[in-house]
Amino acid sequence: MKPIKRPRAFFIIQLWCINKMKYEAVIGLEVHAELLTDSKMFCSCPVVDSTQAAPNIAVCPVCAGMPGVLPVVNKKAVEYAMRVALALECEIAHLSLFDRKNYFYPDLPKGYQISQFEYPLAQHGRLLIHTAGGEKEVRILRTHLEEDAGKLTHVQSEDQSYSLVDLNRAGVGLLEIVSEPDMRSAEEARVYAETLHSIIRYLGVNSGDMSKGVIRFEANVSIREAGSEILNPRVEIKNLNSFRSLERAIVYQIGQQIEKMERGEAVVQETVGWDETSETTFSQRSKEEAHDYRYFPEPDLPPLVIEQEWIDQVAAALPELPLAKAARFEREYDLNPGIAQQLVQERSTADFYEAVLRAGPSLSPKTAAAWVTGELSNWMNQSGECCEELRVSPAGLAELLLMIQQNEINQTTAKAVLSELLQTGGSAIDLVAAKGLKQISNAEDIAGMIQTAIAAHPKELASYLDGKETLSNWFFGQVMRAAKGKANPQIVRAELERQLNHFKGNPPS
Repeated sequence: MKPIKRPRAFFIIQLWCINKMKYEAVIGLEVHAELLTDSKMFCSCPVVDSTQAAPNIAVCPVCAGMPGVLPVVNKKAVEYAMRVALALECEIAHLSLFDRKNYFYPDLPKGYQISQFEYPLAQHGRLLIHTAGGEKEVRILRTHLEEDAGKLTHVQSEDQSYSLVDLNRAGVGLLEIVSEPDMRSAEEARVYAETLHSIIRYLGVNSGDMSKGVIRFEANVSIREAGSEILNPRVEIKNLNSFRSLERAIVYQIGQQIEKMERGEAVVQETVGWDETSETTFSQRSKEEAHDYRYFPEPDLPPLVIEQEWIDQVAAALPELPLAKAARFEREYDLNPGIAQQLVQERSTADFYEAVLRAGPSLSPKTAAAWVTGELSNWMNQSGECCEELRVSPAGLAELLLMIQQNEINQTTAKAVLSELLQTGGSAIDLVAAKGLKQISNAEDIAGMIQTAIAAHPKELASYLDGKETLSNWFFGQVMRAAKGKANPQIVRAELERQLNHFKGNPPS
């Protein structure tokens, strides 16, 4: 029977909720991450941006699969792979082997892919993730090295269709990270992918730019009756390049498999693709087993031998990872977990935040965190800039926040100043002085402004005295408008309340 197509993913979610007590999902992920080396995995060709560079400009006889050529392992790629493996608490093998994975496709010029199979670089790790249901450990089955394939561009015109092959990406170093089937929901799979994405960016081994295909996800999804330990046939969803696609594709596939089981049909092990437009999966081929690829040892590469001394050196150079950094931020800076997690999501943001605190030792860590995750984050989301590209340095933001803390400017003025600095650069102190934005904190001046505002609006005062006390906020706005936003809000509030209370006991005649 042809599977029913659903136009909206939420309907599938409803179906899953209805059956959640009867069935459970079993999900594992394979993550492919291109390594940020200067040259390819087995040759000296440069790694270029395949979305920007002209086609086939970074190709040589080795990565083009010409007869008689010999591959050579990229040492930096091995080091980068070790960084990830150690961060995931994997056991690194002192001896691993490369294999030939045989399959035929137009963007694979050799007719096989150099990969690792029986003896991978590293195995038996784990990754802790934080979901709505709490902390969960996902086991890592293996991490291994391989080379990427090329890229096909399919051209369709009125009278013909054909495909163009670009081998710039062929042979680029690729790290595959394979989890155990430990996830039980699309949400857990998404959080796992996001957490791993953050880690590999912290380690500096991958840019994390999913729009350029440098990190890709493949999900293995199966369904079983709740409480069962049986692993049923799984469906592999290939080449998902966004967290949104990953989550929605899994949700859809869970719904499809539940429908089949409810109809008494068997789930067939297969590989499917994800159609972003219709939000449905479509069959690509029957699922291959390892023997279908006819793996055999790569005869042109010797065993990869890694000494313990090198492993220790790589381990010692690892940076503080997001989970540990978030825990430290909570402990040292008394931040709530949500803010800490937001700060450490990008290493550059976490580094910027701590640089702000170093530049302003007397600053409140909570205040600095609120501005980095608030105003700065909003700006970066809109502008597309990252922390390193901002026109405001950590010291510049610290300078601005200290002006608020010392009551030289108020929050409203500070936001306006920061907005201008982010566009033009410069100094907060200089800008405040040049535009006369320094906060008015003189009690007598503020008292005079309030008296003027009250005297100018007798009807509103009468309504206030008749019980419409929300007008106190309206009077506050009038005073701040008259002060062009520069009056100290705390002093205005206190003095306004004093004068209005005075009128309660002494109403105007």
